[in-house]
Parts: sequence; structure tokens; C-alpha cells
Amino acid sequence: MRCLRCWLLAMLPLLLSVTGAHTEHLQAENLALLPPEEHKLVLNHGMRVLPRDCHEMLMTSAGQARDGVYLIQPGDAPVLAYCAMQEGGWTVVQHITVNSSVNFDRTWAEYKQGFGILTGDHWLGNEYLHLLTRGPGRYTLGIKLVDKDAITKMGEYDPFLVEGEGTAYRLRLGLYQGTAVDALTQDTENYLHDNQKFTTKDRDNDNYFQNCAKLEFQGVAGGGWWYDACAGANLNRRNVIYWQKDCNKEHLCKYAWMMVKPSETVKLIHTGQCNKDEL
Repeated sequence: MRCLRCWLLAMLPLLLSVTGAHTEHLQAENLALLPPEEHKLVLNHGMRVLPRDCHEMLMTSAGQARDGVYLIQPGDAPVLAYCAMQEGGWTVVQHITVNSSVNFDRTWAEYKQGFGILTGDHWLGNEYLHLLTRGPGRYTLGIKLVDKDAITKMGEYDPFLVEGEGTAYRLRLGLYQGTAVDALTQDTENYLHDNQKFTTKDRDNDNYFQNCAKLEFQGVAGGGWWYDACAGANLNRRNVIYWQKDCNKEHLCKYAWMMVKPSETVKLIHTGQCNKDEL
């Protein structure tokens, strides 16, 4: 009975948050990404030790956590994020709907801290992308695309790293697998997004003679992205979601997501010439 009581006391903050009985004011660095009327939707409010990411939250709940907004802590302070638990504990870092009411033509500061609404279209923030993917473990980037006929295509890059602001949030990508075309590391369109710095309308870090983030299509600017000169993919242009042949102005996509979670590809290799396991 004593063990059961200790377990119940330990789980009480999580149980209270799930039922909506919050006992303290919600605090997070990116609180502006969740409207006040939706604060009650945070599913682990009151949890004493916050998970680093959504996957850790899923493991902490023994696989019982449901999709929704959670407090995570990849750095020194709590951050709100939408968690795709049913798909394996992914932390959603971007979601866009074609012709979204959320404007993705934003400044460097806005892309750094994030914008939009976590329960809808949003960019979590380059600083949080950096904090999430810098380690200590490796991370995977997941891409999810849904076209106008509701056909879904997926892709994963492993490992995935966004470097710090001192490098202009440079993108680092590993091997690709998935049903979508590899639009970030394959140079099929003469654009290579891997190893590129981030560009916004007020900070030009691309390889084109103009600022790629300012170039318009149907009156809508490109938005912030890891441009080359300019893009073989761009998931931050809200009038046309672009991912080479999978999503473009001829083959329209309705939705796109970018998500991260810890890598699952580090395996032990057993060799006949060595007496110990190697990575």
C-alpha cells in the first residue's frame, strides 16, 4: 500500500494536468504561441520534471500520452510544443496549410522565437530547433506531406541538426529514407539545402544574387528557409507548399509538417576481429 501511495503522489501532477485541474500559472518561453483560452489544453501542466522532448514524454507515460500540447524543456527553460504521440512521439516544429491565415513572411527574430498557433499552423522557432537537436543524442527530421487527394508521403533524415545562431542556424542532414522525394540533400533541381544557412526577409544568407525569402509567387513571398539559390523545397511558402515533384503549383499539397524525435539508427555492430561491441 505504501508503494501504491508513493506512486499516486508522484503521478498526481500529471493526472491533474490531464483532467484540466491546473494548480499554477502556465510558464513557457514561447507562451505567445498558445492563445490564453487554450492554456487549459496543456496536457502535462504541473509536471515537476519536464521531458526534453515529446518522445521522452511518451516513454514517461508508458506509451499512454495522447496527441496534444505539452511542456518540454530542451534547454534551460520550459517550452510549449505540439506532440504527435500516435505517430511515435514526434515533436512538431512546423505545420502549414496551403493558403494559411498565418503569415510565414517573417523576420529573423520571429523565426528565431517562433510564431503562429501550436494547435494550428506555426513555426516552433529556430532557437528551439537548435536546442532540441544539439544533443546529447542524435535526432531525426520527419517530413509529412498531404496532397489535394489526401495522399500522404513521408520522409526522414537521420541525423538532423540545426546549429546555433552564430552559424545562422545552419542545417545539417544525414541519410534519407521515405516515400517522398529527397528534396533537401539530392541535387536533382540544382539546389542543395543541406549545409545551408537560414535566410529571412531581413537577413540574406543564401547563395542567390537576390534575397530568396523576398521572391514572390502569386504575390506571396517565400518565407524563411535554408535556401541555396534558391529552392528545391520550401515548406514555408503558404500559397504553394513546395517539395520538388511531390508538392508544387501543378501538384498541389494541402498540408505539410516538420517533426523531430531521437534517432533510432544507432546500433551495435558485432565483428569477428574485435572483442568488444562498436558503434
